[in-house]
Amino acid sequence: MKALMVSADSLLHAEIAAQGAARMPGLQLVATRTGLREAVERPLDELPELAIVDASEVTAGEAELIERLCKLYPATSFLLLTREPPQELLIRAMRAGIREVLQLPLVHSAFHEALGRIELAAGRGQLRNGKVLAFISCKGGSGATFLSTNFAYALAALADKKVLLIDLHGQFGDATLYVSDQKPAMTLSDICAQISRMDGAFLESCLVHVASNFGVLAAADDPQHAVDMKPEHMDTILRVARQHYDYIVLDVGRQIDAISLRALDQADAIHPVLQLALPDIRDGRRLLDIFRSLGYAADRIRLIVNRYEKGGKLRLADLEQALGADVMHTVPNDYLSATDSVNQGIPVLQLSRSSTVARSLGELVELVTARRAPESKGLFDRLFGRHEAE
Repeated sequence: MKALMVSADSLLHAEIAAQGAARMPGLQLVATRTGLREAVERPLDELPELAIVDASEVTAGEAELIERLCKLYPATSFLLLTREPPQELLIRAMRAGIREVLQLPLVHSAFHEALGRIELAAGRGQLRNGKVLAFISCKGGSGATFLSTNFAYALAALADKKVLLIDLHGQFGDATLYVSDQKPAMTLSDICAQISRMDGAFLESCLVHVASNFGVLAAADDPQHAVDMKPEHMDTILRVARQHYDYIVLDVGRQIDAISLRALDQADAIHPVLQLALPDIRDGRRLLDIFRSLGYAADRIRLIVNRYEKGGKLRLADLEQALGADVMHTVPNDYLSATDSVNQGIPVLQLSRSSTVARSLGELVELVTARRAPESKGLFDRLFGRHEAE
């Protein structure tokens, strides 16, 4: 969303720009005016979608400029910022049709909530009907966190979807570190503590933004805070997330507790991740037995074999026979590319896009989004075929 900023406060301008850049899609300040008079006398050639007006220093005699500015940009949404608004200014603002007024200093959550309302009112924030995809480890060390985080990034980058990843690890979740070096300002437990405020704007303001259309909700950084999380909180979070994201990817970890179970209940597809080894097969069978006892439909369970190498003593057919389920996808054993990605906190698709593991993630995106037509060239090949030919 392109915005005009009317303010002489450079610090406020920088703060708005930083908060706007963190949104998905981003808020871009395309022009600045130091005051209302300059904004009226120097109109923009291209109408902005939003005008953010700092009215803190507006005098009573300048209040009529609010109405003039609104008439100048009749199709533009307005957000008024002020410290102690005089009565006349508020009356002028209401007459001009301004409905969003925030008090300074800026409260970031209130700012994002206001922008969310503006986007919905303007038809730019249409509600989605997102799908929930859960990744769960059959055995510790299976690589489920690596796959869930890198798949979520690939889904956003290759399929141009708006994607949210939620780290549901009950203790010491580190999904954020796989794709970013940013420190989470808010975590899942923080959101649960303020669940009454839950809406799309609040959720978005709590994320680590890895890309413009991909954010991560970090796990609780203190296991003691996790005890305050309740299963019904997941209902609220996923309900809102479905409305604002095309895909919600859950990194469940390995534990089955009240929180993860509520999330799994709502998942459109569950991806157990395992390796082609007897301990994984044994634990995978136990996990699938739990899912069957819970009444989960067989077509919701879609196995992924990680670090797969052909030619071993155990075959995929052996695994499928032991588990009574088909393997949806295999991810090759590309140790160097995966290790470099994890150590640097950069998605493997971004760091080594021609690697076998990156190609496999592209194929998984095609499977999940059903983008690939029979006998057609794959999405990953179409995007990166030229790069390989050079």
